[in-house]
Amino acid sequence: MATLVSTLFISLDGVAEIDPEWHFPYFDDNMAAAVDDDYQEVDVLLLGRVTYDSFAGAWPDREAAGEEDAEFAKRLGDTRKVVATRGDQDLGWRHVERLDGDLVERVRALKAEPATRRILVAGSISVVRQLLAAGLLDELRLLVHPVAARAGERLFDEGEPRYPLTLLRSETFPTGVVRLVYAPAEAPADTSYEDVKDKVPSGAE
Repeated sequence: MATLVSTLFISLDGVAEIDPEWHFPYFDDNMAAAVDDDYQEVDVLLLGRVTYDSFAGAWPDREAAGEEDAEFAKRLGDTRKVVATRGDQDLGWRHVERLDGDLVERVRALKAEPATRRILVAGSISVVRQLLAAGLLDELRLLVHPVAARAGERLFDEGEPRYPLTLLRSETFPTGVVRLVYAPAEAPADTSYEDVKDKVPSGAE
């Protein structure tokens, strides 16, 4: 089965809907290296329609312009892109296809394709939520910015069940951005205050 990875820029208060005003001031060489790592050996880029529209509306022009970001733009263009959308209009980029039918079922099938080793979900908050709920996500990669955005769509909505996670690795950048890589985990054992009160500080100096 292919590994399914989500990568998101996110604020301290959980907003994953990027606002350039709080995102770009923290984008440095360290974050660029983290993004490059996320896109290494990606066979399929899985995108929600809103995220896809933002990609398709910018990266083809950046590739054509031939500036510093053209190489990454070409990498995106050359990658197979699968778009979760209910629309039937032309998606207007090369190597792009529509994901028809139930998202969860189609992603399960995508993960099972023999030639697919790694699927990356960039942004696409609603897609990530559905994949988390279905237990299909293998890694959740967060670039946490040191700012409370105070407005915008948050990654985690209210509801059940909880999503226990295990921290695979972390890295702190000079800007204060923290890169956190999580994987789904089993829920910890039920624990009450009585189970931990022996760990309460004694107050002795």
